Amino acid sequence: MDFASSDIAPERSRAPLHSTAKHGLKIVVIGGFGVGKTTLVQSVSEIRPLDTEATMTDVGVGIDDATGVPGKSTTTVAFDFGRITLDDEHVLYLFGAPGQQRFWFLWDRLFTGALGAIVLVDQRRISDSWYAIDRLEHQGTPFVVACNDFGDSHAPQDVRDALDLDPAVPLLMCDARSRESSKQVLIALVEHLYSAVPQGETVS
Repeated sequence: MDFASSDIAPERSRAPLHSTAKHGLKIVVIGGFGVGKTTLVQSVSEIRPLDTEATMTDVGVGIDDATGVPGKSTTTVAFDFGRITLDDEHVLYLFGAPGQQRFWFLWDRLFTGALGAIVLVDQRRISDSWYAIDRLEHQGTPFVVACNDFGDSHAPQDVRDALDLDPAVPLLMCDARSRESSKQVLIALVEHLYSAVPQGETVS
């Protein structure tokens, strides 16, 4: 299985699902509020992503903590959905989870049947990612951690220590706006999944 090498997504109106596709692989993108989950799904999907972005209003004041994302005007209220064709038979489906605490009840349902997950982190608000990692570990879902580029960065070991990451969990830096960068995160997750499979077995 391989991803297209170009950083330019295919024309989304001309990316039908191949009739030979037999295997759907589910990946969940998760993390705190406003860390770039919708952006990552949008940047890497070969189809125009389904999203449930809604305009943030005064109703959310005191409910959703937007102090770390002062310029954010919309938010995901269910999930984002994108697709990547890996080869003639394998298709990757991306589900971006909502980050607000009031939607956390959806997370365990989104994890059901997931091959693995990407935890997206804003290094200015590392603590916002603790619950995501806790839930994935509780569910036994393999994951990688990707620090989205917001201009502020810490040494990788400092991030690992702050998140109390297992040494085996890959930690990457990324720019969710870039298809190439987001693609590398997905490749890292697939490689992580395969590295954990006993020799002779397959990921399915």
